[in-house]
Amino acid sequence: QVQLVESGGGLVQPGGSLRLSCAASGFIFTNFGMRWYRQAPGKERELVASINSAGSITTYGDSVKGRFTISRDNAKNTLYLQMNSLKPEDTAVYYCKAHTLNYWGQGTQVTVSS
Repeated sequence: QVQLVESGGGLVQPGGSLRLSCAASGFIFTNFGMRWYRQAPGKERELVASINSAGSITTYGDSVKGRFTISRDNAKNTLYLQMNSLKPEDTAVYYCKAHTLNYWGQGTQVTVSS
């Protein structure tokens, strides 16, 4: 079955960096665009970044543009999110998802606080 396992979250100070990973299995990873979402307490889930199946086209939400970078390693069936210049408002649970597949992982908590 489809499995998405996010990791790499944690507590970081404002201005710091984190790299999230998403290990995918149970589907043909190279056939799907992938996305990172996040959900902060009391807020709706928000699309953070997208990448196409080949890894050649990326898009970002306005709130993270210029600070976050989405990438993928198709040989390892893994999606990444490099997060730099983190702000307190980036605090959320981060999820990865395959475009058009309705499966979610457990997410990984990112907390930005001094």
